[in-house]
Amino acid sequence: MPKPGFIKRLVVVVYDGLLLFGAILFSSLVLMALFNALAPPSFYIGQPVDGQLSTLEHSALGRTIGGILLFGNLVVVSFLFYGWFWTHGGQTLGMRAWHLYLVKSDGKFISWKEAAIRYCAAILSWLAFGAGFIWILFNTQRLAWHDMLSGSSIVISKPKNEGKE
Repeated sequence: MPKPGFIKRLVVVVYDGLLLFGAILFSSLVLMALFNALAPPSFYIGQPVDGQLSTLEHSALGRTIGGILLFGNLVVVSFLFYGWFWTHGGQTLGMRAWHLYLVKSDGKFISWKEAAIRYCAAILSWLAFGAGFIWILFNTQRLAWHDMLSGSSIVISKPKNEGKE
């Protein structure tokens, strides 16, 4: 199956990144509202003014816990965003715009387990300053590190065998 080049895949990453940013922003706002509403007094410095905890500064413990929650939110929402699209039709919204599909070597869409492997491998690709993604330029099959590590790839045409495992 034909595979897209670096530029087309980069455009998809940017498109999906914008959509994902909105999802993470919204979920973070909800999470922090709940955190502020339910946090114990030890998460704050000082005394509330008129019973309003929002007038207080978070303590070091409060900032640490809040940071951990926000990082966890980032990881979970990102995985659910990509995992859902990858396992339900093999396309994120950005991939749909460019008629691209994520498939395994047998032409089937990936499972949640395979999505988790691909997601973790993609994190490694990007943590290496994007070298895993840039690898597409040097690989004759146009595969990124996360494609190779997960046994899946992005293809241009709709797979004939669309079923899951």
